[in-house]
Amino acid sequence: MAPPKQPRSLISGFFRSLRANPGSPSLEIGDDVLTYEQLWNYAGKITTCLKESLDPSEDVVALLASRSVGAYGGILGILGSGRGYCPLNPKFPLERTLTMLNASGCKTLVVGQECAATLEALLPRLEKPLTLIVPDPGWEPKSEALAQHRVIAARQLSKVADPLDPAVDGGATAYLLFTSGSTGIPKGVAVSQANAVAYMEYAAKRFGFHAADRCSHNFDLTFDLSVHDLFTCWDAGATLCPYTEQTLTPATLIEEKGLTCWFSVPSVAMFASKLGLLEPGAFPTLRWSLFCGEALSASLAEAWQQAANKSILENLYGPTEATIAITYYRWDSATSPEECVRGLVPIGWPFDGQQVCAVTEELAPVALGESGELCLGGSQVTGGYLNDPEKTAKSFVRLAHTGDQIWYRTGDLVRQDDRGCLFYLGRRDFQVKISGYRVELQEIDLVLRAAAKTELAVAIPWPLSEGSASGIVGVVSGADPAHDAQIIAACEARLPRYMVPNRIYHFLQIPLNVNGKIDRGKITEMLANWKD
Repeated sequence: MAPPKQPRSLISGFFRSLRANPGSPSLEIGDDVLTYEQLWNYAGKITTCLKESLDPSEDVVALLASRSVGAYGGILGILGSGRGYCPLNPKFPLERTLTMLNASGCKTLVVGQECAATLEALLPRLEKPLTLIVPDPGWEPKSEALAQHRVIAARQLSKVADPLDPAVDGGATAYLLFTSGSTGIPKGVAVSQANAVAYMEYAAKRFGFHAADRCSHNFDLTFDLSVHDLFTCWDAGATLCPYTEQTLTPATLIEEKGLTCWFSVPSVAMFASKLGLLEPGAFPTLRWSLFCGEALSASLAEAWQQAANKSILENLYGPTEATIAITYYRWDSATSPEECVRGLVPIGWPFDGQQVCAVTEELAPVALGESGELCLGGSQVTGGYLNDPEKTAKSFVRLAHTGDQIWYRTGDLVRQDDRGCLFYLGRRDFQVKISGYRVELQEIDLVLRAAAKTELAVAIPWPLSEGSASGIVGVVSGADPAHDAQIIAACEARLPRYMVPNRIYHFLQIPLNVNGKIDRGKITEMLANWKD
């Protein structure tokens, strides 16, 4: 009798592709190409190790790796064991990485050799002993601080696990990510297997990727859009082609690798435009062009469409709390420019099986055509924030007219027309997108004030261009301009690069609104008229 079939999980599509075509290319990094079988031979050893060495109660394993076989094999190895993965970013300041690792509760860390320096700096700061799995052959970390930790090296990994779907239920964690938090502490979002599978099943139908496709991978693993990159690709038996530092720009990879499927934040396309890469017909191999993570301008959408004139271009929308993306809008050069509001491409319609609702501050639905805060419902909406019931209660709510269903409050303002199409109007609060990353300005405020040694300091997204910002500046009052370099350096020590102010502006007074609060809008106006 055949064993009972396990419910589908995030890794199921990879296993299906592995069994169907083990010799097909799964990963191409630079000049190195790994087949599905070769990638699993690496990952499957990690799976065996985790199954044999870990307490079954350990449901999430941390990963410190970046754009390497260790990174992708580590993710697959963790998922194959039935556990979720929690990616850590070697580009982040050490303090932030420690905060994320401690908050995750992970007792095991898989480390890629490319992160040796980060690991060496991290080890003396760890509060509790860890099990360290270092799967890259020929490398074992060296540090006096290793004495309190258990190290499992590549030479101890030998048996490749069978590529069988792990026995996990839909509520188990597939991956744990941390988003920017207004209190200065990142918020953990545990995305369940059911959440992830709901997205993957819809994406498979919508995009129809196939084994001949060559898919981009532009996002850091700590950015939830990376999950789309990896698993829609492997689900189809296609080849993943990560952007690496050796390539001039991510867009350059399209021609170098003959990419057929593209996914990025609009800022990447904006940079390509500035470099003159969006000439008509420049990307003839692309058949899909997907954008997500920040507002997409109409002018940029049309420029990209002309460059990738054989591709279908879609603008996707969705926060981490609703699993990667949850609405779509397909660009049409003939009709879409007229549908754009304030020069921004609509965010469109919800995926099948997902729900949207625009509400007032009192959570009552607004009429069609009126502005309201976007709430999201459906199988992709996660269960809340890790170990934070207070924040969960504020953001995951019930709407009186929908019964017991849980909705996620996005903080985004939208309006909806009589076709059901959603138009993005801006943010309800001070949460912004910088190069596709979601950022809480208040988090930067706290760090900036400590660095500048003044309470009169505020972070402002600047400069603004077509509805989004390309960076952050600090505006302070009462600090010495001679200390600007030290202020920025202090921010760099505590914040990811995309959150660090690239310049400090000194105001005699910080403008306040009628409620006595810092008037960010007024500050932005003042910056627009600033004369050096």
